Amino acid sequence: MRKWLKDNRGILVFIVCLGLFRTAIADWNPVPTGSMRPTILEGDVVLVNRLAYDLKLPLTDFSLAHLGDPQRGDIVTFSSPKDGTRLIKRLVAIPGDIVELRNNRLYINHQAAEYSNITEVREPIGHGRFVNATRVTENVDGSRRSVQFLPVLDKKSNFGPVVVPDDEYFMMGDNRDDSKDSRYIGFVPRDLIIGRAGHIVVSADIKHDWKPRFDRIASPLR
Repeated sequence: MRKWLKDNRGILVFIVCLGLFRTAIADWNPVPTGSMRPTILEGDVVLVNRLAYDLKLPLTDFSLAHLGDPQRGDIVTFSSPKDGTRLIKRLVAIPGDIVELRNNRLYINHQAAEYSNITEVREPIGHGRFVNATRVTENVDGSRRSVQFLPVLDKKSNFGPVVVPDDEYFMMGDNRDDSKDSRYIGFVPRDLIIGRAGHIVVSADIKHDWKPRFDRIASPLR
C-alpha cells in the first residue's frame, strides 16, 4: 500500500487539488431538468463561480469571507432547504423584498413585472411528445429575463404576498409552471447558496440521443 501511494502520489495530489478547487473556487453543474427553460436546457453543464458571494471552507457551508451580495436576477446554485438537493434557479427577491405572484404575474415590492415579446412555442417533453408553451420577456425592477408558462392544472400561479426574511432569498425557475422553487421549498438561507452560474460549458440534448449542442458551448447566462 505504501509503495502504491508513493508511485501514484502525483495523481493523488492532483485529485485532492481538483476537489478543493471545485468545492471552494469554481465548479461545473450538470442540469438534468427543464425547470430553467428557456434559459437553461436539460443537458446543459453550467460553470459556477463559488467565489461570487463568499469564500467558504472547502467541503463545508462555513463562510471565511464575505465577497459580495446576491442580486435580483442572478442565476444561482444552492442546496435545497427542504432536502439538501442541489438546485439551480433564478434569484428574484432579496431580504426585505415583498414578493407576490398573481395569475403568474410577478410583483416585487408591489411593482408589477412587465411582459413583452410574447411567443407561442412547442416544448419537447421527450419520446417525440410536445406541449404548447408561452415565452415572454419579463422585466421587473430593472431585471430582465426570458420565462415561459405551460398549460398545466396544478401550477402555483398565485402566491403571497410574503416578506423575504433577513439573510434569506426567494428563488424561482424561469420555467414557471415546471419548477419546484421557493413557492414549494421556502426561502433559501444565504449559507446554502453555493455560487453564481455564469456560462454554459458544454451541452447535449439528453432527450434526443445525447446529440451535442455546439451552439450553446460557452454561451453566457442572462
